[in-house]
Amino acid sequence: MENQTMVTEIILLGFHHLHSMRHLLFSIILVVYCLTISGNFLIIVLVACFRHLHFPMYFFLTQMSISDILLTTCIAPQMLSIINHEGGIIVFKACLNQYYFFVAIEFSESFLLTVMSYDRYLAICNPLQYNSIMDHAFCIKLIVISWVLGFFMALLIELPISQLTFCGPNIIDHFFCDLDPLLKLSCSDTLIIHIEALFLCVIVVIIPFLLITVSYVYIALTISKMPSSSGKKKAFSTCSSHLTVVSIYYGTPISIYTVPTHKRSLLTSKILSMFFTVVTPMLNPIIYSLRNNDIREALKKIIQNPLINRSV
Repeated sequence: MENQTMVTEIILLGFHHLHSMRHLLFSIILVVYCLTISGNFLIIVLVACFRHLHFPMYFFLTQMSISDILLTTCIAPQMLSIINHEGGIIVFKACLNQYYFFVAIEFSESFLLTVMSYDRYLAICNPLQYNSIMDHAFCIKLIVISWVLGFFMALLIELPISQLTFCGPNIIDHFFCDLDPLLKLSCSDTLIIHIEALFLCVIVVIIPFLLITVSYVYIALTISKMPSSSGKKKAFSTCSSHLTVVSIYYGTPISIYTVPTHKRSLLTSKILSMFFTVVTPMLNPIIYSLRNNDIREALKKIIQNPLINRSV
């Protein structure tokens, strides 16, 4: 009878293995969260204030910053509460909502990264038609499509999960509501959900990754044919930040979701998930700031003279 009780609340254990280090872990996550919010917000402010950054590449970059802020806010505050209280309780519906927004933001970011690679492809491989193709209206359409597709695709996995029967246990040994821990709580057949998740992974992750790869193959071939070394260096510098972010974005979840769970410890899975959901959003603005001359120059100007007329 106890196993047939419907789950209404879920206990998240968090990092209960690291009881002696919880204060240090709490401090680190709090600092990372604050840096993530401030760093990404700074990118948005710089692009909005400086006219020389009013180009599609930086417009797309602000959308990445928004997605990073949303992602870390979806995960980090609850993680801090769980670490502080050595565990936490979340209402089941809130758990499903957290998973939905986590997936929707990640899917949207995958599409945004693909759009950014297309932008770089046009700028380097077809520069004469770049301005006519990548105008403001087209940029808006690409951004809206990326966000709408991300949230719509997330619904395709969220709705079937919500139709499952969850009758216990109600304990998740994780710091947020991810797919595998959630499905382990269900007493329904979850085979269809796993197949659907794999299908969505192909559409939202594999296909965009292949498109990005093809784009950069053409970009590399175009750069190799440039006569001057300075032109090659400049063209490569506009792509290096995006390539680094793409490598981190796709590399971490591949290591999390492709390696069977029985071949790695729970603690390893949690650390990888924490890097993907909390650390990576902090790294993105740092990568773009350090490797992009325009962003660095705008940052120097705003530091040297906060009251400067930045719209010129």
